[in-house]
Amino acid sequence: MRVRLPPAIYFQNTAGYLLEDPAGFLRVKWTAAPRQLADTKALFTHMLVALQRHGWSRILINQVGMLPFTEAEQRWVAQEWVPQAVRGGYRHGAIIVSADVMVRLATAYITTHIQGLPLQYRSFETEAQAEAWLLQQPGQPE
Repeated sequence: MRVRLPPAIYFQNTAGYLLEDPAGFLRVKWTAAPRQLADTKALFTHMLVALQRHGWSRILINQVGMLPFTEAEQRWVAQEWVPQAVRGGYRHGAIIVSADVMVRLATAYITTHIQGLPLQYRSFETEAQAEAWLLQQPGQPE
């Protein structure tokens, strides 16, 4: 019987924390705490560093309980981080969605601005569904 190791905490701040999952993907858990743009940028920057360090292309993003992205966060993520992350090999994002409609709308702004990039996002209600889909995706950039 194969024992699965628990994910290791890679980074954390006010915005959330990142876990390196031994299954070959990054887990992001957003917090419900108020955050500054600098906190969000730091979390996203460390996402990219972790992906590149491992050669991974997949992220499981848990937004349950998070506060909505601000307009400045939306713009920065959509216009700067996503294109840079795709150049770095990011290809698949599984999002566990928040019940908060404002979080969903703010996330939709970002995910609709990726047209033309080789990146696929899917939304899920549960972590099990998100993980199952993510594990079906290639673990390395194509």
